[in-house]
Amino acid sequence: MSNTKYVFVTGGVTSSLGKGIIAASLAKLLQERGFSVTIQKLDPYINIDPGTLNPYEHGECYVTDDGAETDLDLGHYERFLNIPTSQANNVTTGRIYQSVINKERKGEFLGKTVQVIPHITDEIKRRVQLLGETGEYDIVITEIGGTVGDIESLPYVESVRQLLWEKGSENAIVIHLTLVPYLAAAGELKTKPTQHSVKMLMQSGVSPDILVCRTEHEISDDIKRKLALFCNVKQEDVIQSIDAETIYDVPNLMLAQGLDTVVLNKLKLSSKGEPELKVWNEFLKKHKNPKSEVEIALIGKYVELHDAYKSITEAFIHAGSSNETKVKVRWVHSEELTPKNAEKKLAGVNGILVAPGFGDRGIEGKIRAVRYAREQNIPFFGICLGMQMAVIEFSRTILKLENASSTEMNKNTKHPVINLMESQKGITEKGGTMRLGAWDCELKKDSKIYNAYQSEFISERHRHRYEFNNNYLDQIEAAGMKATGTNPKTGLVEVVEITSHPWFVGVQYHPEYKSTVLKPHPLFVDFIKAALKQSKN
Repeated sequence: MSNTKYVFVTGGVTSSLGKGIIAASLAKLLQERGFSVTIQKLDPYINIDPGTLNPYEHGECYVTDDGAETDLDLGHYERFLNIPTSQANNVTTGRIYQSVINKERKGEFLGKTVQVIPHITDEIKRRVQLLGETGEYDIVITEIGGTVGDIESLPYVESVRQLLWEKGSENAIVIHLTLVPYLAAAGELKTKPTQHSVKMLMQSGVSPDILVCRTEHEISDDIKRKLALFCNVKQEDVIQSIDAETIYDVPNLMLAQGLDTVVLNKLKLSSKGEPELKVWNEFLKKHKNPKSEVEIALIGKYVELHDAYKSITEAFIHAGSSNETKVKVRWVHSEELTPKNAEKKLAGVNGILVAPGFGDRGIEGKIRAVRYAREQNIPFFGICLGMQMAVIEFSRTILKLENASSTEMNKNTKHPVINLMESQKGITEKGGTMRLGAWDCELKKDSKIYNAYQSEFISERHRHRYEFNNNYLDQIEAAGMKATGTNPKTGLVEVVEITSHPWFVGVQYHPEYKSTVLKPHPLFVDFIKAALKQSKN
């Protein structure tokens, strides 16, 4: 029998309070105390995963080593804990119902009427405990998406109620994250929304063990006492979560508030050491006290919602700290980049990153950005679609292959320098048809990519369907764009570079997914280093 303890994180009053950051910060502190911790996210939407969701709907789709397309909160979990997540760390209502319906079709319920209770709740409980049953983790933190009171969250809250009863108070607890708003007209913080939120949670049979209160102003002892009295918790179990300068401050803020201590006391666990956060605070110190600044143009087509590129912007923060440099992002919408204004919109930047994406909208703007970076000798970094746009631009401009393109954008192009993988031809469904998860790549020595990684073999995460067309490889290499990274099994091109350029690298994979506070991604570190060099020229 597993001795794993469970911590559930629910949210109230409003969404976007930062349950994921609180969960990740608590996990970081417990990890520093010597415990093995993981975090999972339960998402109440009916999509099987976020893979087919528009980034405007849900922000970035994060990908794990084992190929799961997941919520962007899993990126925070990995960035904070420096350990990989998997398929088991993200569960959606769609996946739960799909699993139950498949069992019903197979006759596993022996003709019984299939209902939310017990069948759906049993499946939720089974998924929640999968990570705990591996024996790898002392503590599993489970973040429940949405807000208490949402109709779609009810089966999850009921599952938590059942698990609390089954596991007992020393093995499972609930942290409720809520908002304590400040009314400027009255000049005071208001506790009533939190009281109502807790009341709603309790009506579902779940009493919070700990309250974490998001606030813009310090919460006084009087307010903590009032919250404790009306929400049925002890005063020391009311934790203030004040607005922070950066998400990376939150572990220190939670440490100062004693959140980890309160959790360990509730779970009857003895600490294996004090959280020092030594490397973490070194990172923070460099991040907050940069010695220089660079400006990077991020070319994308979802730039109105910065969360669509969350892992990239966080990787910039990690790489910036590593170089003791502030990375300022200039958000450039690729649809608005025209031949007339490209120079004006990109003037003065120290580096250009052409971001991933799908479909033909805005690709000509991305191609213009590539050309500007190539011709002006500005450090260029192309990720996934960005790498493909670099190949297309080079083919059109240098090789004079008229209207060279990707068959994703132009099925009838004469020169499909980017083409659909053979294994994907004939597949029409969008969900689950891509090359996903970790794939190996072999790097050529004496290349920018090898110098960045200092390794001949790497493994990186992918999320795409279209590939570099090897029929054009000899032609492209002869003209000066080299394939410096390939998949050792398939021979597919993973990395292209222009060797005569100061720093021009395109990668088919997504390096941003693997950048963490403790291990900034070497490719981002090298890119920022190149941008820093450019800024001093």
